[in-house]
Amino acid sequence: MAGGDWASVAQQILDAMPGRHIALMPVRDGSGRIEDYVFMAASPATVDLSGRSGAEMLGMRVREIYPTIVDGPVWDAWRETIADGRPRQVGPIPYESPAAHAPADVTLTVQVRPLGPGVLSSWARHDEESRLGERVAQTERLGNLGWGEWNVITGEVVWSVGIYRIFERAPADGPLSRTDVDALTLPEDLPVRRQAIESFGRGETVDMTFRVRLGGRVKHIRSIADAVRDADGRPVRVYGIIQDVTAHETNRARLAQVEQQLHEHRRSLEAEHRLAVELQQIVLPIPTAPIDLPGLRVAVRYLPAVQAQRVGGDWFHAAVAGDGSVVLAVGDVAGHGVRAAAAMAQLRHVLAALTVTTTSEPAELLTHLNRLLYAGGTRSGATSDTASAVVARYDPIAAVLVWAQAGHPPPLRARGGRTDELDRPAGPLLGALPEPQYGTAACSFIPGDLLLFYTDGLVEHRDRTMEEGLAPVVATLDRTSAERRPQPLADLLAQLHHANPHDDTCVLGARPLPTGGGHG
Repeated sequence: MAGGDWASVAQQILDAMPGRHIALMPVRDGSGRIEDYVFMAASPATVDLSGRSGAEMLGMRVREIYPTIVDGPVWDAWRETIADGRPRQVGPIPYESPAAHAPADVTLTVQVRPLGPGVLSSWARHDEESRLGERVAQTERLGNLGWGEWNVITGEVVWSVGIYRIFERAPADGPLSRTDVDALTLPEDLPVRRQAIESFGRGETVDMTFRVRLGGRVKHIRSIADAVRDADGRPVRVYGIIQDVTAHETNRARLAQVEQQLHEHRRSLEAEHRLAVELQQIVLPIPTAPIDLPGLRVAVRYLPAVQAQRVGGDWFHAAVAGDGSVVLAVGDVAGHGVRAAAAMAQLRHVLAALTVTTTSEPAELLTHLNRLLYAGGTRSGATSDTASAVVARYDPIAAVLVWAQAGHPPPLRARGGRTDELDRPAGPLLGALPEPQYGTAACSFIPGDLLLFYTDGLVEHRDRTMEEGLAPVVATLDRTSAERRPQPLADLLAQLHHANPHDDTCVLGARPLPTGGGHG
């Protein structure tokens, strides 16, 4: 592949990648030795410490703009990767920019990967400014949104990377004008935009949803805008958020479709049960095999109610948090039907976003989830949804589990053939109180232990007490942990297979991996 063709393909790849990435082509002397590198492609988010964009670097040489890199560890990593085709990581390392206005003290980690005849170099900054920017970028990606500003006095319009991504537009082409957006809007939605603009002129905040056609596809766009106004109420500076809600609208249509099908087939229990399972899979996909997280192996089982004709609100979460710890959770929204399923999906997705961008502390996470449910009832004027939940944070280095609960049964820990309920900190149901306090408890969690989170459908039955329902679960844990089987999680969940006739059940099992255990 010719150098120009290679650069074109590399640029197409990098245009779709978040983060800072550059593609470099080696420059060799007469003897074939690498003497420099040329910037051939760069991702849209690439901006160096001197404020130079990726597009401005293209065609330039490394020695020309980054002389301090020459013959250093990053330079050596590029050369070695080109030689043997193996990826490498350099850092964290200090970097001093030659530019006078660049930050004085910056620490970088650089990833180097082979890419055709050249290399792909990616880097992350570890200073506070970079972390804040990465949090904003991560929030934009998780929420599929972006922000924009319009200086009415100067006419300057600024878009974040998220808006360019939504409108599938290169940042180098600049923001779209209002006329351009109108041209993309479906004709039947133009009155919605005109009405919103009139409301904005009267000093109101705009919150509208309209559809645009991009590349043969229709997207649902939500736009929220407000302004800083002068003494006469005229806008001086406009701030806005754009969000791609296509998936939300699609899921809402699918939920409505499934509920309609449930209504039409209400006389057929088998048909209704199949549809209930389909809806559950839309909002809560269950992994079919155990998953490996840092220092931990996790398996999940979902048991739909035998006689239930509506969808339940049981859910789980198991993922790596932004700080490298592992967050585990199970919960149960009160009630059944689409409302419970919607609340369940909302809790699960918000928890996932919070653990990546904000915090991994269980009590803080429950406080955020409580505020979400309680505020939902306040805004709608209806009774707030309530839910129980347990959230735990596992530190794989310290082998310590910290957990909090909101009106939920405590997890069970099995060690050497003995199973105990973990000490239960205080915490009311989610959505019940405006400002509740959630306590935390901690315990060791080491290789050989088994941990079981569950919703109440596992132990609550109409014909027996809670203690009677819990006894066979504890006996199963005792037996499994004592026998030291090679696949304890699979064996454990295989034995917890009896569905509750009247309530859904979600079960999450976890065990620490021995030192050196891999990640899935």
